[in-house]
Amino acid sequence: MRLATLMHPDGKPFPAIQATDGRWIPLYELFAGARRDPPAYAEDMMFAVSHLEEIARLAERHARMAGTIGAASETGSVSFLPPIPSPRTFRDFYAFEQHVAACRARRNLPMEPAWYKQPVFYFSNPVSLVGHETPVYAPAGSHELDYELELGLIIGKGGRDISCQDAWQHVAGFTIINDFSARDLQRREMAVGLGPSKGKDFATAVGPCLVTLDEVRDRIDDSGKLHLAMSARVNGRELSRGNSSAMYFTWPQIIEHASRDAELVPGDLLGSGTVGTGCILELGPEKTGGWLKAGDVVELEIERIGILRTPIVSKPVSSEAIPCQST
Repeated sequence: MRLATLMHPDGKPFPAIQATDGRWIPLYELFAGARRDPPAYAEDMMFAVSHLEEIARLAERHARMAGTIGAASETGSVSFLPPIPSPRTFRDFYAFEQHVAACRARRNLPMEPAWYKQPVFYFSNPVSLVGHETPVYAPAGSHELDYELELGLIIGKGGRDISCQDAWQHVAGFTIINDFSARDLQRREMAVGLGPSKGKDFATAVGPCLVTLDEVRDRIDDSGKLHLAMSARVNGRELSRGNSSAMYFTWPQIIEHASRDAELVPGDLLGSGTVGTGCILELGPEKTGGWLKAGDVVELEIERIGILRTPIVSKPVSSEAIPCQST
């Protein structure tokens, strides 16, 4: 299944499932003729991801019934929010060795041996997520805006101290993440030994949809690695290409680590970290045409999921902030 949270022109968000003809059917439409009121998950994707089996059954029934499409929406008539608009937590990992090694090498640093011991992550801002086609601008004081090509995993079944052996049972599916980064802000704050924070705080694009685990299960090998091609383009020019199978840590290992002594809940978002070659910092701005600027369009594509597109715009003058100066 392919699920998304869409926004009506009147401003009301709704979770939807994609029909075979490409249209999006609101989940509440699946209950037409079901002789009961739509449950809470028909109105909120946070709850829907924990009821995927029921949604699949209803969708199959719906597809067999002619003339019940009703409120189905053409993709162009609605806008996309992130699949889970405001997850309770967003943990972004650092799981691709090529990216880590290349970025450290640009700073004349060797690989950190501790990186190989366990997956590491930082908590990003779950309320700064934006959807497919939503404009993004650099935050105040930044002139080095970068994209990051990542695979995102959405938790469907909560749990604590989840084992590697049980981890796939807790997965709802996958999405695309563009972890936008203000590299100049990030560089300054991480010199202090803490972060990233404001260098990542302003916007993370997620979407366009959630593709359920069953749609990619045949791409999971015996070691637990998921094989999906990943690429990034800026203004139509391909800059990045990799594969999710290059993750040093598997998704079961990441879930086990994330849930150790902590509760994961349905809708939680986990990021893979940047795939090798998956950002301007790693490639070098001198080789890519420079940092992102107003007028650019970034497209991230992951096999079987789709394309996450983000236009880069100038920051509105009204939202400029003048930081306090320390004395």
